[in-house]
Amino acid sequence: MMRSLWTAASGMMAMQMNIDVTSNNLANISTTGFKKSRAEFEDLMYQTLKIAGAATADGDRIPTGLQVGMGVRPVTVHKEFSVGAFQNTGNPLDLAIEGDGFFQVEANGDFAYTRAGAFKLDNDGRVVTANGYPLQPEFNVPFETQNIVVTENGRIVAMDKFGDELAGADIPLFTFVNSPGLNSIGRNLYLPTEASGDPVEGVPGEENVGSIAQGFLEGSNVDMVEEMVKLITGQRAYEVNSKAIMTSDQMLQTANQIKR
Repeated sequence: MMRSLWTAASGMMAMQMNIDVTSNNLANISTTGFKKSRAEFEDLMYQTLKIAGAATADGDRIPTGLQVGMGVRPVTVHKEFSVGAFQNTGNPLDLAIEGDGFFQVEANGDFAYTRAGAFKLDNDGRVVTANGYPLQPEFNVPFETQNIVVTENGRIVAMDKFGDELAGADIPLFTFVNSPGLNSIGRNLYLPTEASGDPVEGVPGEENVGSIAQGFLEGSNVDMVEEMVKLITGQRAYEVNSKAIMTSDQMLQTANQIKR
């Protein structure tokens, strides 16, 4: 069987993965706090037919070897945590992070982390995500609150109609040594892994931690033009690999039809 059949088939599967990742990026182009992904690949093993540097019959050395590659495979899907564009909403509970860091929320009994700062109030006055996950540490907005102020360093204050403070708390941000190592679980949430390291709590605006911008939302960091180019490139590469399979099939067919 010709090697090219399996080699081109691995290329088709790799390009399918590439298109899947690109399609997910495009599908989330309007998702708050979404971080785009990039599929990365590596070549497979090689069949060595002649070793480079081997001695010839005359005692000379072969300068280059003879190796045939066996295809390609996906090796990782890398998350890119560059900051997306900010949108001014004017909503006091919309919070964007200018720089590194994540909000901590409690999701189904576990601490999860998010860049999406589109917070709401539940029926108890708690600050929660759109899915009802409370911001950590929990902050309850009193019923008499007329205004909510969040400073750049994470201080959140609920005020009455006279401007007096009714309740206040500090919102920490959390950073990771290797953010791309986080486990995406959907709903704009991430969980720590052995690869990401443990979350490190910090004060917004200090050291390497980003500051908080009230009344803004961080948009997706997906570049539509870039993703469309990737989509077209992946499609063409898929077609080329399918042509390689067809060519190999035609060559086998020709070999089978040879008459002695």
